[in-house]
Amino acid sequence: MMRVLDLRGSDRSLAGLLSSVPRASNDLSSALDVASNLIADVVDRGEAALRDQATKFDGGAPESFRVSESEMSRALAELDPRVRDGLEEAIARVRKVSQAQVPPSSLTTLGPGAVVEQRWVPVSRVGLYVPGGKAVYPSSVVMNVVPAQVAGVSSIALVSPPQREFGFAVHPTVLAAAALLGIDEVYAMGGAGAVGALAHGVPSIGLDPVDVITGPGNIFVAAAKRLVRGIVGIDSEAGPTEILIIADESADADLVAADLISQAEHDSLAAAVLVTDSVDLADAVQERVRVRAAGTSHAERVAEALDGPQSATILVDDLAHAVALSNAYAPEHLEVHVTDTEAILPQLTNAGAIFVGNDAPVSLGDYVAGSNHVLPTLGQARFSSALGAYTFLRAQQVIRYDAEGLATVAHHVRALSDAENLPAHGDAVDARTEGED
Repeated sequence: MMRVLDLRGSDRSLAGLLSSVPRASNDLSSALDVASNLIADVVDRGEAALRDQATKFDGGAPESFRVSESEMSRALAELDPRVRDGLEEAIARVRKVSQAQVPPSSLTTLGPGAVVEQRWVPVSRVGLYVPGGKAVYPSSVVMNVVPAQVAGVSSIALVSPPQREFGFAVHPTVLAAAALLGIDEVYAMGGAGAVGALAHGVPSIGLDPVDVITGPGNIFVAAAKRLVRGIVGIDSEAGPTEILIIADESADADLVAADLISQAEHDSLAAAVLVTDSVDLADAVQERVRVRAAGTSHAERVAEALDGPQSATILVDDLAHAVALSNAYAPEHLEVHVTDTEAILPQLTNAGAIFVGNDAPVSLGDYVAGSNHVLPTLGQARFSSALGAYTFLRAQQVIRYDAEGLATVAHHVRALSDAENLPAHGDAVDARTEGED
């Protein structure tokens, strides 16, 4: 079960904290060459390469990569009503939160005849990756599509790996979620090749290149996203899921254990970390984890994740130490179970999403909290954000100066352009202002 790291009295410098946090190895270097070759093959051979890759990695290729309208309609018609209700609720809540992420345009007047407008413009076309593998993720369809729609993206393509059990088509629940959102451009393809196809396009199947690619995947998908970055924008290089829980002696050990297991269920490389200043709580959580993990549906996978080097119970001196450790770790999901949350919440600056108190588990955020579950992993929360409407927006500045506004600053342009030995810059302004007072 989860190992115990006793960091009481240890170095609290950033370097010391970074060297102490448990972390799974996620070295993309081994996957980059493979991903590069797969992308190059798609660029060179297009549909034929995708077919060969699907046969090799998925066990077979779909008859047609582009999903037909009839398949989409059938999937939606056959969707379990309870699942449809859940998806519709998730869509409504994520849409409402995403709408709050679109900044308003603004005008800054710097003087008479001198105005700069700040506006936010959506990209034209995006490619959304919905993973397959150990689970089916209609919720990821919602989390990727809704912010793009709210941002005003006019063209959306969705890819998801072909599923052997469904005749190498996209999982019908994923198709149903896409249909529910009005997405009609869906392709049965996965892995690095699919990322390459989105970035470069495949004309023979009607797939045009996109401007931004978002969505999680395996290590080869993450490597492929790194390789196409610069050709297209990406959200992040997602790794295995993470949960870090800060808890004091007031926390409910059973609820903490349930939440650690909920994320360990995803993958054998999932990270489950408890940080506490209470030895009694640590012991109680270990016992509840042992009991709960043995009875869960994916007990073997959970046990692998909890036994892995990426998971641990960490003992710290106090909550200040816990905060420092959490900020160094920068978890994808951070839960806070302490007596006075508001005392430490302002200090918790590095996390993809923060879940406060007993009644806000991470699993709520995975589905219907309204927040987005596509979050930065592997410490990237130090400099990256959750997927949101802003992921699909570009800031643009529109400069409006009239003759008076230009004349006011013309001498500054002249001085600075001469200082940089770029006199033609100043000449371009002088050509407009010569003869003016």
